[in-house]
Amino acid sequence: MAKKFEFVNREISWLSFNERVLQEAADERNPLIERMRFLGIFSNNRDEFFRVRVATVKRMAHFGMRDLDPQYPDPQKLLNQIQRITLKQQERFHQIYDELLEKLEKKNIYIINETEVFPEHTQFIRNFFEQKVYPALVPIMLDNVKEFPYLKDKEIYFAVELLNKGEKKHKYAIIELPVSTVGRFLVLPPINNKKFIILIDDVIRFCLDEVFKVFEYDEIKAYTIKVTRDAELDLDNDVSKSFLEKMKKSLKKRKLGEPVRFVYDKNISKSLLKYFMDKLGMDEDDNLIPGQRYHNFKDFIKFPVVGDKSLTYERINQLPIKQLESEKSVFKAIKKKDVLIHYPYQSFNYFIDLLREAAIDPQVRSIKITIYRLASESKVVNALINAAKNGKKVTAVIELQARFDEENNIYWSNQLQEEGVKVLHGMAGLKIHSKICIIKRKENGKYINYCSIGTGNYNESTANLYSDFSLFTANTSLTNEVARVFKMIEGKIAPYYYKHLVLSPTNLRNKLVRLINTEKRNALAGKEAYIYLKLNSLVDNDLITKLYQASKAGVKIKLNVRGICSLIPGVKGMSDNIEAISILDKFLEHSRVYVFCNGGKPKYYISSADWMVRNLDRRIEVTCPIYDKDLQKELQDFLEIQNQDNIKARILNAKQNNPYRSKNALKPIRAQFDLYEYYKQKS
Repeated sequence: MAKKFEFVNREISWLSFNERVLQEAADERNPLIERMRFLGIFSNNRDEFFRVRVATVKRMAHFGMRDLDPQYPDPQKLLNQIQRITLKQQERFHQIYDELLEKLEKKNIYIINETEVFPEHTQFIRNFFEQKVYPALVPIMLDNVKEFPYLKDKEIYFAVELLNKGEKKHKYAIIELPVSTVGRFLVLPPINNKKFIILIDDVIRFCLDEVFKVFEYDEIKAYTIKVTRDAELDLDNDVSKSFLEKMKKSLKKRKLGEPVRFVYDKNISKSLLKYFMDKLGMDEDDNLIPGQRYHNFKDFIKFPVVGDKSLTYERINQLPIKQLESEKSVFKAIKKKDVLIHYPYQSFNYFIDLLREAAIDPQVRSIKITIYRLASESKVVNALINAAKNGKKVTAVIELQARFDEENNIYWSNQLQEEGVKVLHGMAGLKIHSKICIIKRKENGKYINYCSIGTGNYNESTANLYSDFSLFTANTSLTNEVARVFKMIEGKIAPYYYKHLVLSPTNLRNKLVRLINTEKRNALAGKEAYIYLKLNSLVDNDLITKLYQASKAGVKIKLNVRGICSLIPGVKGMSDNIEAISILDKFLEHSRVYVFCNGGKPKYYISSADWMVRNLDRRIEVTCPIYDKDLQKELQDFLEIQNQDNIKARILNAKQNNPYRSKNALKPIRAQFDLYEYYKQKS
């Protein structure tokens, strides 16, 4: 029997999550090009992990702080463990990449480097280099500069070594690869039905003689390097500045963050490596990652589509919702009955239709919306601007501290303000992460509110890739309280007791504790008791402790956690009654759903909040009860299909080794594919 409750360190659990992404790249059931793209997702995830999480642990180690985690009280010990796991994953990453190259070649698709260029391609590559690449290059001769150039985060560089026979001292140069300008891949003309792709890295290598032709060097070698920097924002306390000004200043500082990782081509010469480490102020104790010749694999998320259709996922036809299709007016459909939309199985365009109808409807008086992340070409913004031009009072609450979307959100804030939309930037000390929109409409002399309450962002791009729920409702129990949330954000009323909605940071934590305690009491009384949770992250130790206590009391708990999970399921005497899985597949599982048995009268919730300290205590989040019986049944069906997955579900355990659930089941169930069929039947 366990003597005390145990937890998985969040950083170690995160690395285990990214290992699951790597499993997707290795999974032969996935199309080849999609597997290559999973390598890109893995790389992008890891970059963000180092920029944010590892940077935080490094600061703790630097200042001699002790972590509260009993498993890693010394931050340096944790950094060492992260380094070991990262290097092991890096090795596996390159094994998978090499395997994928072989499989692509069997499909007559070849990724070639500068030494493998066919004569038929030479002029094509030279022309592309001269017209597109060369004008964007800025080679810097390092012997000629007083200060070592600043290496940007998220960019890749060539560390160049220039040699002349008879000269002992080598010359060094550096070149930033212009990926943002010309892209990372160049698809070459086919030869005898064979397709060829060359990376921009190798286009430049192929033409290095052109770059340095004025020097007439005997040999020029280029090695890819990359620096990852601390991405934490430093917001000063100068009250004379607007929050917008502070954000702009902090974003500039972020670009100058301290290096937290240096990745380099393992074939780089020792002298060149030492030169760069000295210039960057890094040593052997820092996160030095020897890699292959290519870095920034995040660009592989956009790996070009070549070859036949079997190499990529088939694009789904998003399914219609009868209730919304049967009415000309979205308002009429919502007024009859609540609607639950499940992206990407059903279309985000229903929300755009709602905004567009509101924009031109003479009875609509106002629209208010919270915005966390927007698409680069946002139809949501266009609809809001259209509404403002049609005389509606439009308020957009835009969160400027949406990590890595800050500059994008500053841009949209300015665009909306210029078009007459009232823009707010939230509340002091609290990120606004809720996904809510309210439309006020005058009907028969009275004001009626229509609301959207969801688990994901108002972003049509991610709505095609992320699995999320959005409730459309005119239920006054919910809409009146959404109106109060906006008044609170606008500073018009003090925090308020909500009877239906559950808000962070005011009462979500306490509400969850009460709901768990109810299940615990019912289990001890011999009644049916269960908890079903679908989350992105489960980290909060206090709530995990409550789940452990409920498990010990006999509550049956099923967890579906895509990302970090600090809870350890299935431990005798601690979590016997807890099962935990994680599903990674074609779509990114992003929805948060909570279900509590409640003595045979189940309570269903959708939420913008994961069970993390930041979501519970430092953000404005909205958790919404689902009252409609049909929609409750839909959520129950959704959870059951997910919990039966035996193709893409991994079992979460103490070893953090991500075993797939049994593949020997009589009936294969791949939740995302089965859910599509489920909604197809409903439509």
